[in-house]
Amino acid sequence: MNQVSILNELETNQEIKACCAAVYESDWARLLLGNSFHPGGLALTERLGLLAGLGPDHRVLDVAAGTGASALYLAERFGCQMVGIDFGQESIAAANASAAEAGLANRVQFQLGDAERLPFEDGAFDAVTNECAFCTFPDKRTAAAEMARVLRPGGRLGLSDLTRPGPLPTELDGLLAWIACIADAQPLEQTTGYLEMAGLAIEQTEAHDEALRRTVADIRGKLLGAELLVKLKKIDLPGADFDQAKAIARSAAQAVREGKLGYALLVAQRSTS
Repeated sequence: MNQVSILNELETNQEIKACCAAVYESDWARLLLGNSFHPGGLALTERLGLLAGLGPDHRVLDVAAGTGASALYLAERFGCQMVGIDFGQESIAAANASAAEAGLANRVQFQLGDAERLPFEDGAFDAVTNECAFCTFPDKRTAAAEMARVLRPGGRLGLSDLTRPGPLPTELDGLLAWIACIADAQPLEQTTGYLEMAGLAIEQTEAHDEALRRTVADIRGKLLGAELLVKLKKIDLPGADFDQAKAIARSAAQAVREGKLGYALLVAQRSTS
């Protein structure tokens, strides 16, 4: 790849990350996804914390923390110190405000950061969590290497993400589907491969396809409700493309039913040597 191609790819990757951050900061995303932007909500966040063995003596990094719901929950549930990073400035401001409101600002902090260039020293954390965001990272190999790098020897990564066993329908392609965590969903073995290349040993995987099915069904219902409210001028969602969003949600629901799209949790450990 020549220098111009590399620069163009970097620019495109930055644009994708900026688009993702902007969408997840929008009223549109909050309406459809609520405070917890991933299948299974905080119940699967707790499950991920249990699998990763989080405890009061742990310093934990939450990558792509959004508005902070998961990091705040983990701090309360397991007593750990949390640091959250996200690409969206508005999300970080909202997350820090929520930490202060919850009385957790002394144990939970949020800052701007890029999963592909984590602003932390090697081995800075006892654990790393990443929920339903890995498939939105344009450079997954680098993101996996970065999450492994900031783990101490013996530290664990707890990750949840969409999975696909094979090709997805063509309509589940393009930028909107990418932002929706669909277009670049990886086969589970591909995700584990990225982590293993980063020096992490896979300890456990769990399938949670039913949580994804419920989330997609919930989003389809909310889309219909939001479209009606916009038509009645009860809410304003400028730029919302309901037809495209409904088509993606419909195709996603069918892909889940046919076993072409799933959801999984996994835990991997950095070597102690």
